[in-house]
Amino acid sequence: MTADVGRIGVVGAGTMGSGIAQLACLGGYRTVIQDPVPEALEAGAARVVDSLGKGVRREMWSAEEAEAAGGRLEAVEDVGELEGCDWVIEAAPEDVELKRRLFAELAAACGPEAILATNTSSLPVTAVGAETPNPERVVGMHFFNPPALMKLVEVVATADSSAEALDATTEVGRRMGRTPIRAKDSPGFIANRLARPYMLESLRMLAEGVADAPTIDRACRLGGGFRMGPFELIDLIGLDVNLSVARSFYAQGGEPERWRPSEIQARMVDEGRLGRKSGTGFYAYDDAGSGRPDVPLHGDASKERGERVGPTLDPDDLAKIDPAAPEIVPRLVAQIANEAAFALEEEVGSPQDMNTAMRLGFNWPLGPIEFTDLIGPGRAVELLESLRPGRGDAYGPAPGLIRNITSST
Repeated sequence: MTADVGRIGVVGAGTMGSGIAQLACLGGYRTVIQDPVPEALEAGAARVVDSLGKGVRREMWSAEEAEAAGGRLEAVEDVGELEGCDWVIEAAPEDVELKRRLFAELAAACGPEAILATNTSSLPVTAVGAETPNPERVVGMHFFNPPALMKLVEVVATADSSAEALDATTEVGRRMGRTPIRAKDSPGFIANRLARPYMLESLRMLAEGVADAPTIDRACRLGGGFRMGPFELIDLIGLDVNLSVARSFYAQGGEPERWRPSEIQARMVDEGRLGRKSGTGFYAYDDAGSGRPDVPLHGDASKERGERVGPTLDPDDLAKIDPAAPEIVPRLVAQIANEAAFALEEEVGSPQDMNTAMRLGFNWPLGPIEFTDLIGPGRAVELLESLRPGRGDAYGPAPGLIRNITSST
């Protein structure tokens, strides 16, 4: 297996594939972008060149660097033309059978030494590479959308992934200007898994009538310090996409109660309320897919900046935002701490990488371990146990969180 990567292949010329190809070109790699659809290939290659030009105008890199990067790009239609690539990543739709077939074709075209990476965000990497010869060269490399702007990349290890393949992939990420973290091949890897309680606990509070969506969003932004409230975020992602991910998590994880998808969200999807792209979700929008909600959620933005107190759990400070905020924010932080403890127990990633994942991948003000320090394991467990009666195992404290009470006293 080659540890020295000189020529990179990118399978799929859509938004994600062309974004990855752009990063590879800028990283100094000879880059081959492949797509069997001529129109998609032409559009993807043009998108790379256009984005390089935009970067010059925004002073992200020089005109000379953009020209050199564009000169490293080659566009091909056939997978067989990826022969000679040392490292290949597929950015195909989230269909495990499709990705398996691609990996078989790539293995045949590139030979046994090439490292094969999947950009899947929701499928097990092990399942994608299950029929690939030499499985030690199969890894996950999960970019966040849009890859040219999002600095985080997750390097995902299966039980078979070799140290050489993981190290080479990590170096590719660094040369692309990203911040690579190491993740175990498990549901959602690190970032998407640790984001679960932010949305699911907010949906549970909405279902219980703790507060309406705008109030929960306001409390999370101003009291929690989050860039976007959970319902604004779900509208942006798309309720259908977010629900599909929730259902995948629930199934892959063995249907734990804390990952149970929300009936509210399922009902809204059935009604066609998909968020920004449909014009209505938790909020109504001026036109589908663009703009803020048609009615300002919380008044003047500058006024909001002045009101921002988070991240904090101080009841008095939170009450200044809304009377419900002293309940909303601690519940959310306790669940974040709990999921982080479960993830640490399963060795999904290191504490440092967990914090990096959420700061860079979701623009959180603190990482989940830092949120745990903010609330303290004792208070988190106490709050979870107080919520548990009548709600079941969605609030069962992680063993690691309970152990931390003793170690922190």
